[in-house]
Amino acid sequence: MTVLEAAVRLREAVRELPGRAPAGKVAFILNPLEYAWEPHAAYVSRFVPPGHQVEAVFFGMNPGPWGMAQTGVPFGSPDLVREFLEIDGTVLQPPRVHPARPIEGIRCHRNEVSGQRLWGTVRACFGTPDRFFERFFVANYCPLVFQGESGTNITPDKTPRWLREAFEPACADHLLAVVRSLRPVTVIGVGKWVTARAGRILRDAGIDVRVASILHPSPASPAANRGWREAALRQLEALGHPWPGRV
Repeated sequence: MTVLEAAVRLREAVRELPGRAPAGKVAFILNPLEYAWEPHAAYVSRFVPPGHQVEAVFFGMNPGPWGMAQTGVPFGSPDLVREFLEIDGTVLQPPRVHPARPIEGIRCHRNEVSGQRLWGTVRACFGTPDRFFERFFVANYCPLVFQGESGTNITPDKTPRWLREAFEPACADHLLAVVRSLRPVTVIGVGKWVTARAGRILRDAGIDVRVASILHPSPASPAANRGWREAALRQLEALGHPWPGRV
C-alpha cells in the first residue's frame, strides 16, 4: 500500500466522526483529510514517489487549528506551505466550524508556531523541500481536529474514551501502512505521547524499527520556547540523523 492509498483509507475510516460532535467536552470535530484533501494529496504525491524509502518518518499528534486544519499538510503553517513547500489546492468548508476558528485554507492569515518552527528549520537546514524529503517524511498520527466549546484545541489523548476507541484503530493502521511503505530506520515521535503510542503500535505489529522522540515545537512548551531548533537538531544528531547547514 502506498502512502497516498493509506491516507485515502484513513480519510474514509474516520469520515463519519465529525458528525458525532458535540461529544462531551469535544464540541467540534474536523477532518482535514476530507475538506482539505486536495492539498494533502498534493503533499503526499509530490514528496513520496513510488518506491520511495526514507531514513526516518516524523509523526505529530494531530492537526493544529492554524496548521493542518487550514492546509491539509502536517504542521502546515500556511505561510510555509505556500512559500516553501509550494503546495496549493482547494480547501472546502467543513459542515460545522467554531466561529473563532474559521477555515480559511492555504490563504489563511494566521500562522502556526509549531509549523513555523519545524518547517522553518527544514528550510534553514536543507534549503529546498526536495533535499529534505529525500531522507525524511512528516505525517500525523491522528488526522482529526478536536475543539471545545470555546474553540480550544483538545489533544487526542484527552478525548472521551468512546471517541478514542472510534478513531485509534484507523490511526494505528495508517501509521503501520506508512512505516511499511517508507521502510524507515527510525520512527520519530514529535513529543512524548505520540512516541509512546507509535512504539506500542509497532511492537504489537511485530515491526522491528527504532522508535525515538524529539521535543515538540509547541509554544505551550517552555523548553521549546527556549530554543526548539537547537534542541531538536541536537536530538536528531544524537539519533544518527543529523541535518545539514545547522544554524
